[in-house]
Amino acid sequence: MKKLELKAFLDEKVILYNNPKFIESDPIQIPHRFSLKEDVEIAGFLTAIISWGNRTMIIKNASKMMELLDNSPYDFITNHQEKDLENLTGFVHRTFNHIDFQQFVKSLKHIYQNYNGLEEVLSIKDHSTTYQTAIHQFKQYFFEVKHQQRTQKHISDPLKNSAAKRINMFLRWMVRNDKAGVDFGIWKSHNAAHLSCPLDVHSGNVARKLKLLPRKQNDWKAVAELDKNLRKLDSNDPVKYDFALFGLGVFEKF
Repeated sequence: MKKLELKAFLDEKVILYNNPKFIESDPIQIPHRFSLKEDVEIAGFLTAIISWGNRTMIIKNASKMMELLDNSPYDFITNHQEKDLENLTGFVHRTFNHIDFQQFVKSLKHIYQNYNGLEEVLSIKDHSTTYQTAIHQFKQYFFEVKHQQRTQKHISDPLKNSAAKRINMFLRWMVRNDKAGVDFGIWKSHNAAHLSCPLDVHSGNVARKLKLLPRKQNDWKAVAELDKNLRKLDSNDPVKYDFALFGLGVFEKF
């Protein structure tokens, strides 16, 4: 496919999948249950962190997370006492268990108390910073509080060549603002032009078939390759094509 043909094809798929009907079967429905900015971003972050595996199970367990946080995640996280964390015992999603969940609650409290929240701590500070370095720095801040080593694996580090799919997906949710009703666009200090595609098996396979991604592994080098090619199609909003790549892979078995 020539560049213009490819762009037209993918733009059409973006329109097909980037609409409110998409929310019904996607984990993004969890933060859509909230209206307070901090509730939306915390619900989105926790949901994104457990977003691997069966989508029905992700939605079920993310819902359970919100119930355990009294369906007021920001209030629970900022005001919880040590005894409140006992209520989280027994939670598990694949390798993410109650120890990790309790740690995430403590670390998020640290982020909101000391770094002015998720929007601020994940922001690109200057021209020399990218989301690759911002996510790396965020992981350092997140684990400044006492923690068990096992929990560190649940936040990827793109400077160690991880694709950081789940955090890139969370960033897409918070930053993109195209009025379509799926992504929230509530992080006004961020710019969608800087976002990276959440690269997983589905989007990676489709991108390779469309010659958008030469690299075989799904790592940060692949993310950078895909970003470069998606920016040629739309430099202001390259990550809108995540809808096309994901939809083609999951719903159309492209």
